[in-house]
Amino acid sequence: MASTGAQRVSATGRGEEIPPEDIIFGRSPVMQALRQKIDKVAAASVPILIQGDSGTGKGVLARYLHSRSSIASGPFTKVNCAAIPGTLLESELFGYEKGAFTGAYAAKQGRVELANGGTLFLDGIDEIDMGLQAKLLQLLQDAQFCRIGGREDITVQIRVICATNRPLEREIAIGRFRQDLYYRINVVNITLPQLRARAEDIGDLAAYFLKRHQKRHNNAVRDFSATLLRLLEKHPWPGNIRELENLIERYVILGSEEAVSAELLHWDRTHAVPDLPAHGPIHLKKVTRQAVQELEGRIILSVLEANRWNRKRTASELKISYRALLYKIRQAGLPPKRSLRRTAEIVPSPLPPDIPALD
Repeated sequence: MASTGAQRVSATGRGEEIPPEDIIFGRSPVMQALRQKIDKVAAASVPILIQGDSGTGKGVLARYLHSRSSIASGPFTKVNCAAIPGTLLESELFGYEKGAFTGAYAAKQGRVELANGGTLFLDGIDEIDMGLQAKLLQLLQDAQFCRIGGREDITVQIRVICATNRPLEREIAIGRFRQDLYYRINVVNITLPQLRARAEDIGDLAAYFLKRHQKRHNNAVRDFSATLLRLLEKHPWPGNIRELENLIERYVILGSEEAVSAELLHWDRTHAVPDLPAHGPIHLKKVTRQAVQELEGRIILSVLEANRWNRKRTASELKISYRALLYKIRQAGLPPKRSLRRTAEIVPSPLPPDIPALD
């Protein structure tokens, strides 16, 4: 088994760059509140548990926490627990001595040793099996471990940051995660919000990824149009920040805002699910009205496309007036023309004075 080595914080290499603080935390209230908490705990050496959906930036936050700690000059060693089979994860974490098993021709340091003097980041902590969880618990309690096949304990000084996209309380309840280990890793808990809960940050994130991938691919493209920015802000982003970055990279490679806009519009047409609050009361009338408006916009777009964007024919088929259709097109944020090829130049104008506001 070859060692994969430690992953250090670096400004080079995709996936290792730490974005500027104003990009990580943005301007949304939920992230600003999170930033205040992180400022208080970053320098401490206590274990931190980062929770959040896939793609919300748990790995980036872990590297940021390391960079703000007193051990920032030490290694940042990442272990993707979900990507390493359970039978190999123990040797990957704790290493082994020569002759410990067939094929162990030489001793090997594990990731825990490689992280000595720095941070050990366990991404997907919920993927570790129960037997290995007990050994990890010993490491957190005593700062000691033993290599596979070894007889002596090795002492290390590390900070442990764990991440998961599953609620560990549920994993404990069904017997897949040790409760005592949960209390050890959960000294400080940080929960990252979904991207749709911080819509104010989407424009800045998109601009950051645009600049980053233009440099990476050496391919200059036009800045986003107002129409595309509205589509980005309205999209629910089930894949969160990772999905946004992938879409922006696709835009840089293809150089076509039309293709990206069409992709977002198609997704919105086929996933008509209202965005409900995660906590607190649900205002049925408000949510229903929003869902109806969104569905209305998708229906209008579908009929427009079926009629090749002939708006008079579309209005006739929808049994509404032409003026009402123009208003609803604007209200739904749809592009006023059929072609999105030049959306960078399309900035919807105010409604004509002869078109009344509709309820």
